Amino acid sequence: MTGVTLSNVVKKFGPVEVIHGVNLNIEDGDFCVFVGPSGCGKSTLLRMVAGLEQTTSGAIRIGQRDVTNLDPAERGVAMVFQTYALYPHMTVAENMGFGLRMNGHAKDEIRAKVAEASRILKLDEYLDRKPKALSGGQRQRVAIGRAIVRGPEVFLFDEPLSNLDAELRVDMRVEIARLHKEIGATMIYVTHDQVEAMTLADKIVVLRAGNIEQVGSPMDLYADPDNRFVAGFIGSPSMNFLDGVVEEGRVRIPALGDTVIDTSVALPTKGKVLVGLRPQHLNVTAGPSDITLDLRERLGGVSYDYLNTPQGERLIVESRDDAMLPEGTAVQVGFDPSDALFFDPETEKRLR
Repeated sequence: MTGVTLSNVVKKFGPVEVIHGVNLNIEDGDFCVFVGPSGCGKSTLLRMVAGLEQTTSGAIRIGQRDVTNLDPAERGVAMVFQTYALYPHMTVAENMGFGLRMNGHAKDEIRAKVAEASRILKLDEYLDRKPKALSGGQRQRVAIGRAIVRGPEVFLFDEPLSNLDAELRVDMRVEIARLHKEIGATMIYVTHDQVEAMTLADKIVVLRAGNIEQVGSPMDLYADPDNRFVAGFIGSPSMNFLDGVVEEGRVRIPALGDTVIDTSVALPTKGKVLVGLRPQHLNVTAGPSDITLDLRERLGGVSYDYLNTPQGERLIVESRDDAMLPEGTAVQVGFDPSDALFFDPETEKRLR
């Protein structure tokens, strides 16, 4: 198996630059997820690795080979798309082996590779069926099987679960994670869903507007974000951000009843900061306050309280308490100051 290296990669469509000098090293066997909002350039970057988009400048290496100007078929990659793109008149086995047959592989070799892929993906009982007789999840497994039989150096996934319903998405996440564990191949996976990114990735690449904001393991990005964008994007529900005022090395938070907290973070001598607090780090109790409980979402083992502050800022609080406070109740908000993160309100960079 093989790693992937991108060196100062740029992509332009006419005069418009959409990928801005990306540098990235994906190690052999990594499960790397490109994540970010729509239009951030994640699919474009993936298609450049695949050779489906021409690289304007920079270099792409797969293993020891410079593949920047090679055709897709010469790069040793296999891509699984959002749409299954199966041939409706062919059986599952024929769909999976079609690429090998077109490249002149022997029938016995094709049969053996299809059988192995079928074993990995648990498709044995469906090999004689046609796509119309399969569920969405089974069709996606066939599409993945078609990639496996090619024996690629790198697997590329372009939002492969976005057409599935919620339950199937969970099932297929497990299938893809199991597939990576079993075959150990280098995989690059594109999604806008940060839950998919957190559950699947060894390494997450957070993209915004064609730039890499941060690269790291899921928990590194969650616990130690470099800026407000990453802090808000990674984690569900997203982080709460409140205005803070620096006063003599301490931070006062007007929205929380002028709560003052100490911190060892290097703060500016005066002015404002943004205070970031994860929903699970907050707790609420009924009591005299200008903060009110607007709405509670009960999801079984966990609930989310949506609070309104006098300043118009909204807070989300994760709760595992079965006791329900009535909507409209005045509440007091508590937290451990060591859980707070601080950001420069101008640059949005993390203060450390």
